Amino acid sequence: MYELRIADGFRVDPADYTRDLDAIRAVREPVFLVEQQVPPDQEWDELDPLSKHVLARDFDGRPIGTGRLTPEQRIGRMAVLANWRGKGVGEAMLMRLLDKARDMGYPQIELHAQTHAIPFYARAGFVAEGDEFMEAGIAHQIMRIALQPRPAITRQPLPQANERPVETLIECRAATLDVLKAARHRLCIVSRDLDPALLCNEAALTELRRVALSGRGADIRLLVQDPADAQRAAGQLVALAQRSPATIAIRTPTEEIDLNFASAYLLNDTGGYVYRPLASRFEASTHLQAGGRNRQLQESFDKVWERSEIPVELRAMRI
Repeated sequence: MYELRIADGFRVDPADYTRDLDAIRAVREPVFLVEQQVPPDQEWDELDPLSKHVLARDFDGRPIGTGRLTPEQRIGRMAVLANWRGKGVGEAMLMRLLDKARDMGYPQIELHAQTHAIPFYARAGFVAEGDEFMEAGIAHQIMRIALQPRPAITRQPLPQANERPVETLIECRAATLDVLKAARHRLCIVSRDLDPALLCNEAALTELRRVALSGRGADIRLLVQDPADAQRAAGQLVALAQRSPATIAIRTPTEEIDLNFASAYLLNDTGGYVYRPLASRFEASTHLQAGGRNRQLQESFDKVWERSEIPVELRAMRI
């Protein structure tokens, strides 16, 4: 069996400062001490053992990026090795650190951005404040972002509504987005061409990115019957898969019965689904909490997944 992988693949996980100190050093010292000539006594401080750290690693386990969240509610020591810059590593680490800050109930996060990195942090929602200042001989700017608290999770079961029918493209797009938003760490999709009308709008792609970056256990699986059409029609989603190979996998069926499967569906890990009896149409049924039907579809998906493999078209793209 083949998994979707590319040469520039990486993953981001929480790091333990004591256990992972060598890996953290392997990134911070080349970036800060060597490239930027930061004095060692200004690079390592008393906050390091008290902070929450993340580490980005390549598929061979080599550290390629790191960052920290301090008890002072500040993100810092963001570093990516030179040959990995521009490949989404910094963005993935920043999202993990912001998620950790939300988990800890922090109302806002501050950071000291090197001035060349201000646009990077601004894209994530940080706002520059005050005047530039020098820190370790480098121009910096204070930036802050307000964090919305996570909604409280009720332990009471939600009322069970009947399966809801969907009849139009607009309704199907809305139902798809609802199921994506309800996902925590896992999504499974069966589609002929990755359904660009449903999955390649900005709202859907934002939710797919969120799940892909949701941490340990993140897993998006795409079963595509016609990968050539998917590559042409759903380029944004294919590109997202290329950028997130550790958490997004694409396979195509090899058996005729699976290739001729007429339906399409989307499953999340909270009991939600959208099921279209005919993949070429947008009439569907959907439910946000139907564990039995979700499990039934999941079992079917898993069986086809195990007898599928990476599409030839994507292998040619070094995926």
